[in-house]
Amino acid sequence: MPITARPTPAVFGHEGAGVVAAVGAGVTSVKPGDHVVMSFPWCGACANCRRQDIAHCQKSWDWKMMGTRPDGSTLMRKGAAPVYSAFFQQSSFATYAISQERFVVKVRGDAPLALLGVFACSGQTGAGAVLNSMQPQPGDGIAVFGVGAVGLLALMAAKIAGCDPIIAIDVHEARLALARELGATHTINSSGGTDAVTEIRKVSGGGVRFSLETSALPAVLRAAVDVLAPSGTCVLLGSARPGTEAAIDMPFLQFGRKIHGVIQGESRPGDFIPRLVDYLMDGRMPIERIVTFYELADINQAAADSAKGTTIKPVIRMPR
Repeated sequence: MPITARPTPAVFGHEGAGVVAAVGAGVTSVKPGDHVVMSFPWCGACANCRRQDIAHCQKSWDWKMMGTRPDGSTLMRKGAAPVYSAFFQQSSFATYAISQERFVVKVRGDAPLALLGVFACSGQTGAGAVLNSMQPQPGDGIAVFGVGAVGLLALMAAKIAGCDPIIAIDVHEARLALARELGATHTINSSGGTDAVTEIRKVSGGGVRFSLETSALPAVLRAAVDVLAPSGTCVLLGSARPGTEAAIDMPFLQFGRKIHGVIQGESRPGDFIPRLVDYLMDGRMPIERIVTFYELADINQAAADSAKGTTIKPVIRMPR
């Protein structure tokens, strides 16, 4: 379904974290007062879900984007007219978010709750692409193309995994400086005519074991593939528009190189989100370095700052 076809009026928000206010009669995994993160939805019945590949649920688009519960019902109204919420089956920009039990992950109560929504999408996507999809060995080289929120989470995860070298590529010098502080061993600013592919091959001794593409730009995907060593893997995270095509040298792929499209870090949230929270509390995943808080009234400013690159990860604080 095209983005423009989503029904309106709607309430959005998809990386929610908060305190449980109330639960239904059949809910057993959380209780009022628990701290939780609301994660992505999955149907539980399709072929992929039956294989526990829930991040690639075959009905995930409808469950995330249609603004209704799976049976087509809506959760909000304005007068007699429906308001489409249930965005990612949560609509966390609402004063009270309503979620199904299986999409809620209880987290430790001593963690800074205001930060934890980052782990619901950006964290699972970036860190999961490394720790779940790539599963690198210590000493494996990685190149991260684009060090916004997702790329920086991936970079932190690569440091935890012991990757070396860890190469960050971006067009914003401030983000590259932060990438160095968070674990990048090398950085490349690709805005000034630098041939990133040549430079990465030089730094890595011929190519990296893994690369990560976050920009959704065909030329960047091509570069992320071209830096791979034989048997290397490029993980594609960038969300391009339907119909976007990229040219890849086919003989280059025959030497065991792979392109792996990944959604939500191929995570199982109930296990992975608490693991990420532990990394935060251990000081190994300092997501506070990438977060800027905004009030709900300033949401348009948050979007503008993110588009300009001055804010890496905007987080909206909802009024109590």
